[in-house]
Amino acid sequence: MDKILTIGIAGGTGSGKTTITRRIQRTFGNRVCTLYHDNYYKARDDIPLEERAHLNYDEPDAFDTALMVRQLRQLQNGEAIRCPVYDFTVHNRSDRTVLINPAPVILVEGILILENKELCDAMDIKVFVDTDADVRILRRIVRDVRDRGRSLESVVNQYLTTVKPMHELYVEPSRRRADIIVPEGGHNEVAMALLIQRVRAHLEGTENG
Repeated sequence: MDKILTIGIAGGTGSGKTTITRRIQRTFGNRVCTLYHDNYYKARDDIPLEERAHLNYDEPDAFDTALMVRQLRQLQNGEAIRCPVYDFTVHNRSDRTVLINPAPVILVEGILILENKELCDAMDIKVFVDTDADVRILRRIVRDVRDRGRSLESVVNQYLTTVKPMHELYVEPSRRRADIIVPEGGHNEVAMALLIQRVRAHLEGTENG
């Protein structure tokens, strides 16, 4: 396979990472594949649901990042992978996997992808999405209550006890590894246009090369 462009899209919870990722994915279709760090949360079959609900899911050790790095390398080598699927409603990895085929452009998305040096070293472009904390918490509340079956109380409690302190400890410092800082995520049309232009130029280069 020709040279593959790997773009990392990081930022705090609710910052707009997924909006950017999905817009690029929609624009270029199957010429882009995406790995979400959220799918690489560790399996917790040995812990009851009640205990799993209170684990810290915003620290690096919550993720099986080593598996993500291995599968990213496989995609970069032109090999298909079986990506794990995480079930947020039960706080555990499901028994399903999803087939992801290699593509000329790979997007890697997650809150802590820039915290891990090995993962960073596998990326060509590192993007950090920077959005005000009050906007991010409101987006998180809406998402978790609507899409993940959480109560408002549990979302607010999780945010105050783990999400906010882990953001300050791990996520915010990781922005120093970014090549590009994007304020306001997918609503920043200038940044979106530049990213889409960069991806298009790469794809045209591989097609004409």
